[in-house]
This record gives sequence, C-alpha cells and structure tokens, in this order.
Amino acid sequence: MPRFSSYSLERLSTCDIRLQDLFLRVVENFDCKVTCGHRTEEAQNKAYSEGRSKVEWPNSKHNGTPSQAVDIAPYPINYSDTRRFCYFAGFVLGTAQSMGIKIRWGGDWDQDTEVLDNSFDDLMHFELVP
Repeated sequence: MPRFSSYSLERLSTCDIRLQDLFLRVVENFDCKVTCGHRTEEAQNKAYSEGRSKVEWPNSKHNGTPSQAVDIAPYPINYSDTRRFCYFAGFVLGTAQSMGIKIRWGGDWDQDTEVLDNSFDDLMHFELVP
C-alpha cells in the first residue's frame, strides 16, 4: 500500500483538514506526492512571476492558513504524462465526491467536465470549493 513520505506529510499538514483527509484516503490506493500546500508571500509571487500561477499574493487559495489548496501529483512524477495527471484527477474527484468534499481541479476550472476549454492548466492543483 502506498503512503506519503515525510516531505509530503509536512506539506499536506499546512492544508485544511478536509484536504488532509481526502489525500490520506487517496494515497491508500494511488501513490502520489504533495509538492505544495501553504505558500508564503515570497513563494506565491515567485510562482506568479514564473507563470506557474495566475494570481499574486494573497489571492491564491494556497495563501491562507490553513491552505485551501494543494498541489499533488501521481508518483513517480512524469510531467510529460498529462494523461496520467488526468487519470489521477478523476480518481481524486471521485474520492472527494464519495467523502462529501467539494473540490475543483486545475484541469477544469469551470467544473463543466470539459477540459479543452481551459486557458490555463494546473494539473496538480486541487482546491476546496465553498
């Protein structure tokens, strides 16, 4: 059974308890790595300047304490394998729904199940929806 490394657990611990519960369930069946939970002002503005985020501090869901967003990828990470990211997202979205947790994925921002209408893909990003 897969499990999180201490690196992933440290990052996940900065997130809302619902995200922690969700991804602790996900990792039981799908190996994955948490790359980012809470983002500091410096880290957020760097992500923005590098084009990895569309918003500056403090407008990202990563910027709250606890973080309302997490970046997580199927492990081992192969950034070229976008199909695997989509497969992983489907697993996460289904698990979240079964747990009654409302989330949005960065591969379908408007949540219309159409992924080709995205103008910015962030395939590792999952965030809580109020």
